Amino acid sequence: MFCVAPPELETKMNITKGGLVLFSANSNSSCMELSKKIAERLGVEMGKVQVYQEPNRETRVQIQESVRGKDVFIIQTVSKDVNTTIMELLIMVYACKTSCAKSIIGVIPYFPYSKQCKMRKRGSIVSKLLASMMCKAGLTHLITMDLHQKEIQGFFNIPVDNLRASPFLLQYIQEEIPDYRNAVIVAKSPASAKRAQSFAERLRLGIAVIHGEAQDAESDLVDGRHSPPMVRSVAAIHPSLEIPSKCAGAALLLDDIIDDVDSFLAAAETLKERGAYKIFVMATHGLLSSDAPRLIEESAIDEVVVTNTIPHEIQKLQCPKIKTVDISMILSEAIRRIHNGESMSYLFRNIGLDD
Repeated sequence: MFCVAPPELETKMNITKGGLVLFSANSNSSCMELSKKIAERLGVEMGKVQVYQEPNRETRVQIQESVRGKDVFIIQTVSKDVNTTIMELLIMVYACKTSCAKSIIGVIPYFPYSKQCKMRKRGSIVSKLLASMMCKAGLTHLITMDLHQKEIQGFFNIPVDNLRASPFLLQYIQEEIPDYRNAVIVAKSPASAKRAQSFAERLRLGIAVIHGEAQDAESDLVDGRHSPPMVRSVAAIHPSLEIPSKCAGAALLLDDIIDDVDSFLAAAETLKERGAYKIFVMATHGLLSSDAPRLIEESAIDEVVVTNTIPHEIQKLQCPKIKTVDISMILSEAIRRIHNGESMSYLFRNIGLDD
């Protein structure tokens, strides 16, 4: 795992004031690993709690220490069983609320159901429902990272700190990718062009945008409820680069989530045809569902770089191309600042508006 620690953060870390309790919301080994890293950086012990499934699949939580009058931070990463993950979090939050905790802060690096944040015909805005459930359970503050849409913050009636992984990914590019100055930043669709441009400006690199990819599940569907009705442009079946016509160096494909990899594979093939000698895919959240690791291993992609917001140890065993960037540093600092009543603006320095 690639661990980055911006010097400005290292100097800020110190032992927190008393009255802080840190819980890991599930028994997933990767969640426990991230929680332990955060606890070590803060200089605190992990709180004692039991979270387990009854034989009938009901979730049971038993808090084994007093949280009365304390700031409770609950760390929860999203496993493949996302619904069980959510119930673990909600029940633990409610247990802390009924145990008279002073404040209950959820540390959820990847916010589940974030792709379902817009109305789709007769569907529903599930991320708004989840936000309401968390607030109703007793959550008083949320720490998350790179929300799929920034508007999700508005679904909560509590403070939300939407941290960014871009400084860590930028540092990985600068330190781990040889000759990155000759690379091209690539957006696999016009929707991700702003994020790609933000990275390109800070790295002083060229940018390319791929047009014409097949419409995915997240794209707006034609619906009579749109006013005026949407106009959908017809794109070519085969993706093509807007610029440049040739990619002589490495290509860096950027997005916030990598889950279904079909669009990334198609983009990689196009970049190979244009002359890119090495292709990197970089994203904050590596869901990597289904057979994504196998497809990546067999593709033209040379390396996939994601952060540890989501457990993906099994996927790494299946595909050595997957690399991990540790973001426990910024989560630790966010927890320390909230607990000590310090400003959070320091964590958003040098962050682009389009990150």
